[in-house]
Amino acid sequence: MKQLAIASALVLLLGSCKQTTAKKELTIQPQEASYVSLFDGVSFNGWHSYLGGQDLNGWTIEDGAMVFDPELKTKEGSANLVTDQEFTNFELMIDWKISEGGNSGIMWSVVEDQKYSEPYLTGPEIQVLDDAKHPDSFVGEGTHKAGALYDMIAPIPAVKPAMEWNHCVIRVNHHTNEGAVQLNGVTLVNFPVHGEEWKAMVAQSKFANWDAFGVSQTGKIALQDHGNKVWFKNIQIKSLD
Repeated sequence: MKQLAIASALVLLLGSCKQTTAKKELTIQPQEASYVSLFDGVSFNGWHSYLGGQDLNGWTIEDGAMVFDPELKTKEGSANLVTDQEFTNFELMIDWKISEGGNSGIMWSVVEDQKYSEPYLTGPEIQVLDDAKHPDSFVGEGTHKAGALYDMIAPIPAVKPAMEWNHCVIRVNHHTNEGAVQLNGVTLVNFPVHGEEWKAMVAQSKFANWDAFGVSQTGKIALQDHGNKVWFKNIQIKSLD
């Protein structure tokens, strides 16, 4: 009876966890020679403001990095940055650092349309966060921590402290229905990117009633204005088509 009770408790504990892991874990092994640069380190060529064109509203370049500084904003509303190009199956490498207590994000499959006021209404997000001091770190059963598939899968801890650079690799492959995130050499999460398993994860998240969220397989990559200073550099992408 004691063994049965322990087994039952273990089943209940595992069933209560919100984290979902793909059946086959994907380990990312980037090959930099096959990547194409998305940022030349000196200009915003290839990028624009979501729904705002070339009015970047708070984005500047410092020491070879894209920087969003909310104190430099001249207009109300969000100032998210998106690629000119759209992508479907890819591996994205990007280095980021966040200000103390800061919050931002990296999104993909973003549909840029006037009917969607924010990129997060359509594009899934990988969280960029100061885990030590931002309140989001302590909610959502870990699904809001740095490296999380935001509000869906909690990551393995691997983030560096605020104001230190993190090396991030994001893979999205609809051919194999595999997604993965690596941070500082550690594979944090694995997940499906479409189909019934994907729909089930969305249904259990805050996005459950957002009709356009995570639906499009093709879209733009977005860097989020969440009101805090954030830096991005060494942005490269490899097509998996």
